[in-house]
Amino acid sequence: MKAGASRQLDAFLDMLAAERGAARNTQDAYRRDLSDYIAHLSECGRDPGAATTEDIRAYLAALEPRRLSAATLARRISAIRQFHKFLFVDHHRGDDPAAALDGPRRRRSAPGVFSTAEIDRLLAVAGEGLDDESRPVRERLQAARLYALLETLYATGLRVSELVSLPKSAAHARDPFIVIRGKGGRERLAPLTDRARRALLYYRKLLEATAPERASSNFLFPADSDSGHLTRQAFARDLKGLASAAGLKASAMHPHALRHAFASHLLQNGADLRVVQELLGHADISTTQIYTHVLDERMRAMVRDLHPLSDATEKPR
Repeated sequence: MKAGASRQLDAFLDMLAAERGAARNTQDAYRRDLSDYIAHLSECGRDPGAATTEDIRAYLAALEPRRLSAATLARRISAIRQFHKFLFVDHHRGDDPAAALDGPRRRRSAPGVFSTAEIDRLLAVAGEGLDDESRPVRERLQAARLYALLETLYATGLRVSELVSLPKSAAHARDPFIVIRGKGGRERLAPLTDRARRALLYYRKLLEATAPERASSNFLFPADSDSGHLTRQAFARDLKGLASAAGLKASAMHPHALRHAFASHLLQNGADLRVVQELLGHADISTTQIYTHVLDERMRAMVRDLHPLSDATEKPR
């Protein structure tokens, strides 16, 4: 990559971090996408400062043999659009060749959601035998950790990365909520149910009694990993094993499924979409709107059951 293009890319990524609070993973994804685009331009004797709309279309055409998913392609087009808009606004060039660019729209679909009964069964199986002192200590501790993770995730709807990196102070919070630092450093409050709090305190008590050195970590769920806390992969693996034991479809069970269940079950029970948006930490309401199918079902049921002229409420004369 030429020095000029490299500086422009670095400046763009710095802007994302400083002005939009983009998380590190987001910055890395943009860097990968745009580095590939800039490399293509370089092969054609071009650079971002001189690229035309036709150059961008030629790059997108060159992607077709790779058979990228619609979501990946949409993300890459979005990165190119934002990059060229930045170059124009920041006076690196006098026009924006990506302004008139067309691209595939990513269709956001509602995720499959486990029912309340299925989540109850999952939690019930996770909580079995926690008080059984005849179980090996290590097995009992792992079971208590998994139960605490599940109760906390279903109570708060946290992203898995937010959950596994919680500070140990979260278990001893006096208020019925915990402060979460989410994507882009944005903070929000997450409610903590009594069940989740009891599960956390029980797990921490067991951890401090059986592994005091590990319990001294600042993380709520410490582990021997590079980050110092439980990894997302380890949690996902344990969750799939639990799903099998509970008679649920293991391939469909992952940490994000609990987050989906949290949001969907709240909406089914009458929660406002804006409130769910805040609880999930979505910056844009459009992200939360993948759950509107739940609202549609609820509104149809309300009209059916409450409207004076509906079949359900019509009385014989």
